Amino acid sequence: MTYTLYIGNKRYSSWSMRPWVLFKAFNIPFDEKLVFFGSDLASQRIEFSKFLPSAKVPCLFDSAASSAAIFDSLAIVEYIAETYPAVWPSDKLARAFARCAAAEMHAGFGDIRTDCPMNVALRIELGPRSEALQRDIDRLTELLSEGISRFGGPWLAGKEFTAADAFYAPIASRCKTYGIELGGEAGSYLDRLFDHPAVKQWVDEGITEPGIVARYEEDTKRGRKVLKNLGEQMLLDFLGL
Repeated sequence: MTYTLYIGNKRYSSWSMRPWVLFKAFNIPFDEKLVFFGSDLASQRIEFSKFLPSAKVPCLFDSAASSAAIFDSLAIVEYIAETYPAVWPSDKLARAFARCAAAEMHAGFGDIRTDCPMNVALRIELGPRSEALQRDIDRLTELLSEGISRFGGPWLAGKEFTAADAFYAPIASRCKTYGIELGGEAGSYLDRLFDHPAVKQWVDEGITEPGIVARYEEDTKRGRKVLKNLGEQMLLDFLGL
């Protein structure tokens, strides 16, 4: 095994989800190392720093390159693209758009991140949206619609699933969690993305994994109404209750 990918809880870790989904979608062999987040952030950083250079996930180690560590989700994708160029579109313009879209997700959409923390297992009644959150949602709709319109879909930059789609997988999950529906092609695209086998596997494993962290659960809820807890529902269904 050449690649070892360290990830955080699948229930919460949007940053980890991106490269993991990409590896799975392209059938790139890797060894998964799941490290659970702790109840205390300072203690978590101390513990993670023992084996992760940035004390954060995701982090990729390549044993074929003297166990070199790549500790940023976008850098991991670019590193993998050196060996698997198909993770980006082959068409020049589509590739440029895909990189722009991934970079915007990597650095932007801060109000969606802040107001709608990732939690694949809960369904939350979002309630009134701030102007800032609505601007992010409007921009998201615009960007996704542009990609589908320019390159014909069904994926963000054309016919093939690429790194750009992997970068928007956490947003597809967030929209499900908080009941955010985008109009037109943007909404249809997010539905397709959420149903992609690699995305579905991550979400399903996140719903059932142990390691629930109270501070993340409370950050998701923030006094908002919990419409459904999919983990609890799956347990009840299993028990026939």
